[in-house]
Amino acid sequence: MINLYKKRKGNLVYFIVFLIAFVLAGITAGILHLNNLPSIEQLEQYEPTLTSQITSNDNYVIRTFGAYNYKKVSINRMPENLKKAIVAIEDKNFYTHPGFDISALVRSSIKNIKARKIVQGASTITQQLARILFLSQEKTFTRKFKELIIAYRLEKTISKDKILEMYLNNIYLGEGAYGVAAAADIYFDKKVEDLNLQECALLAGLPQAPSLYSPYQNKELTLKRRSQVISRMLEEGYIKKEEAKKANKSKIILSEQPKRNTLKKAPYFVDFVMRELQEKVGISEQEVVQGGYKIYTTLNYEYQKAAEKSVKVNMKSWGLIKPEQQAALISYDVVSGQVMAYIGGKNYSESQFDRVSQAVRQPGSSFKMFVYTTAMENGLTPFTVYPDVPVKIGDWSPQNYGRKYRRELPLYKALALSSNVVASQLIMDVGVDNVIKTARRMGITTPLAHDPTIALGSNGIKPIELASAYGILANGGIKVEPYGIERIETSNGKVIYVASNSYQRILGIKTVAYMVEMLKQVVKFGTGRGSNIGRPSAGKTGTTDGYRDAWFVGFTPDIVTAVWVGNDNNTPTNDLTGGSLPAIIWRDYMQMITANKPVMDFMYPEIIVDTSYEPGIPEEELEVILEKEEKERQEKLEKENSDKEKNQEDDNFWNIGEDEDDNRDSQDKEKEFNLNLKTTENTDENEKFNPAPIPVKKIRVKSSTKTHKMPKRKSPIGTSGF
Repeated sequence: MINLYKKRKGNLVYFIVFLIAFVLAGITAGILHLNNLPSIEQLEQYEPTLTSQITSNDNYVIRTFGAYNYKKVSINRMPENLKKAIVAIEDKNFYTHPGFDISALVRSSIKNIKARKIVQGASTITQQLARILFLSQEKTFTRKFKELIIAYRLEKTISKDKILEMYLNNIYLGEGAYGVAAAADIYFDKKVEDLNLQECALLAGLPQAPSLYSPYQNKELTLKRRSQVISRMLEEGYIKKEEAKKANKSKIILSEQPKRNTLKKAPYFVDFVMRELQEKVGISEQEVVQGGYKIYTTLNYEYQKAAEKSVKVNMKSWGLIKPEQQAALISYDVVSGQVMAYIGGKNYSESQFDRVSQAVRQPGSSFKMFVYTTAMENGLTPFTVYPDVPVKIGDWSPQNYGRKYRRELPLYKALALSSNVVASQLIMDVGVDNVIKTARRMGITTPLAHDPTIALGSNGIKPIELASAYGILANGGIKVEPYGIERIETSNGKVIYVASNSYQRILGIKTVAYMVEMLKQVVKFGTGRGSNIGRPSAGKTGTTDGYRDAWFVGFTPDIVTAVWVGNDNNTPTNDLTGGSLPAIIWRDYMQMITANKPVMDFMYPEIIVDTSYEPGIPEEELEVILEKEEKERQEKLEKENSDKEKNQEDDNFWNIGEDEDDNRDSQDKEKEFNLNLKTTENTDENEKFNPAPIPVKKIRVKSSTKTHKMPKRKSPIGTSGF
């Protein structure tokens, strides 16, 4: 017991000595650092060092943080509401603390020690100023310690108002604005002294996340953040309740011509990268702006220009020139996940909303891929035959595009022709739950309704998610996440981040081979013929009810590209289908970027299919045909029954032994068929795969399904089928 006590005592002594040494070393380093700091007079001449840049994979600088709008004004010219708003939201104890807030520091320190890294800050305005003027943006305990010492010295050297003035003149507020004067000019086209309460509150909310809360990016988030600032001002007694209420109700009125002076090519992609920096690397926009980073991305700027040209030229040729008439495109490498082209809208200056990774739109028939993939996983094949006739599922009556039907189709033709009625029967047979599970495994994270109508794309999803899911088929069943940042270096060349991607097998090779062949049929003979680029490719069209959304998602053996066209206000697009403009945008872009590439085909076993596609029968004609056939069948059955009754005694006499033989023969054939099907369904993935001899399994429509005399009303969703 005594030895244990001595051991613990010895460990405690070592810890105390180590702690004292660490503190002394920190103080010494801080003193040495402070001795090298410029004088306060020199601080007044400070201007931001703007060296951070983002480059493409083919060495184009696509975003630079130089050439910013930087203006310096006296604190006497700044509105009182602006100063109060900043203090209320950033540092409510600013006028009473010695440069750091002890209570906030203790809280954040406990969390940071537990996490063994900086996960929460407690920076005062003075500490933020110290970091801006003297320190890097590196998140380390050493930098934090220096920050505290410098903040304390600043407080002892200059007045609170001077610290606040320097902070407001140097803080980054987004859209290229350093300082409140530059921000007032960029956002409101005003002098800083002319800002009203709501404008002051808006600017005060920006330092935490300039891009996220920028009114040019997302007005809804901007309003929420402005409301937070106003509430804090009210709590601190800076404004009255009536003022707060009026300010919260006011609209955001921005400059009609925003002054963005930074170099910003591929702007939607740059925003995607900035979000990735925050989410994956933990670096804020302000840290990027002030940190002198070199951010190397996956974007191929030559591909990006090809994508922009295809979208611009084709949208214009189709007369889609109104601001609400939009398009989106994402293209990435099948194997690595590197995003090579990214268009979140047709005009960034008009709208900064990113329709690739933020918009949730109905995918139409492009969602059928998940239904068919689930079917292939559950033992069906491209040759499984389904009835292509009008059906009724509960109160839902899905219909084919143009109300044309082909009576029965193998699944590969049903997908190529985008049969709605086959997809509807298929999801009922394989199960809605199973289709949702497949979509989830393949990367769809948006909520999915437990409803069979999702087979026709009634449920909204994000374009980037749909592109990722199709990429699994292109990549042999392996899932990779599209990403934009390759690596990050500090100003002195130190690499602080290198991209890595996880690879996960989602689908078996047989399922992938079946699906790729069926999706190739879509491009060769089906609804996606407009996308044909003269080399092996596969894909699927999608059009929603009322022509509100039009899609084409396709891939070659090495590139996945998804295209969406629609109206931001969700109004109809004048009969625009996925097989028209989206397929053409996809085609023109893919032709440009593959022009100098060798022709490659998908490396899967050959699946031999019938390439003859019969024209569809209009519903009215089909009803007549079905009624005639039913009448003939009934007449034949009645005649057979009559003949059977008439000759019953003779039949019984002559067929006693034969019945037994026939029954035995029928049972043997059924067993043989089931054995063949079971063998096919359970084939080991590593065995040689040859789907051609698999027997056709004809699925009958359920008894609840009606095949004629359906009401002539439109289906609630997905009537286009294209």
